[in-house]
Amino acid sequence: MSSSKRYLNTKEVAQLLQVNEKGVYALVSDKGLPATKVTGKWLFPRHFVEEWLDLSIVNLPAAANPSLDSGRLFIAGSDDLLFQRAINLYNSHNQDSVVFFANIGSMGGLRALRQRSCHIGVCHLLQDDNEEYNFRFAEQEMGQAPVFINFSKREQGIVIGSGNPKNIRSVSDLAQEGVRIVNRPLNTGTRLLLDYEISKSEISADNIAGYDLEVGRHLEAGLAVLGGKADAAPAIRPVAELLGLDFIPLRWERFDLLINRDRFFEPPVQRFINLLHDPSFKEIAKEFVGYDLSVCGKMIYPDNLKI
Repeated sequence: MSSSKRYLNTKEVAQLLQVNEKGVYALVSDKGLPATKVTGKWLFPRHFVEEWLDLSIVNLPAAANPSLDSGRLFIAGSDDLLFQRAINLYNSHNQDSVVFFANIGSMGGLRALRQRSCHIGVCHLLQDDNEEYNFRFAEQEMGQAPVFINFSKREQGIVIGSGNPKNIRSVSDLAQEGVRIVNRPLNTGTRLLLDYEISKSEISADNIAGYDLEVGRHLEAGLAVLGGKADAAPAIRPVAELLGLDFIPLRWERFDLLINRDRFFEPPVQRFINLLHDPSFKEIAKEFVGYDLSVCGKMIYPDNLKI
């Protein structure tokens, strides 16, 4: 059979797929094998058949995502001001190995890591024990626990207008008449924390005007308050400081980088981790209030990595 032939007949497709000719007809009707009928005979465009075969692969090998082997660094997960500056710094130092970041929330980052569509998932998910972050979520989502590298600890809370014109003192005050918020998406750690705080209070989400109005980034939440579109928003302290807004602290949280073990020692991943120890990154971090870098760049799980 000539490999340059554009169209295959039924017998040739059967040979290519290693099935009998009746099996080919079944694949056309049941599995969408690309085909066309000309004067009563089936013809199969070879390149479409080969694409169909590639797309039908299951149990793809762990290292078989070609994008992750391109030298570029793919990161997905949670939004953060200092983390964006770290990405910019990496890109300025590694122009042949740029970072591509998908802002899809902490759970989105975990799923992308499980699906092997990124090198690093960025997460800050508060566990039910109200103490630890990320471990239990990774255990539920992943087959094998990834490596955990801390990026920072950061202060989460409620951003409110300068001078606190609506007299908001706690999460419960978000349900006051005349108070409106903007929220963060369901798959984010910030939303998870707000829902946890609401569950501890005497109010419910139904009592909060604007609870269902979502914005994608912390800075967007702060800008909504600054622009008068909302009276309050769950966000991190650095946003409040940057925009000159007031802030009601809720807790310090751990903001982690999760990496599949078989990708951990790859050069782009190691370059990003090493960047966190670079003096230029430490200088950038000094521009912000609301971060604790005492564990930044350190492996917090496992204690003794064995790939």
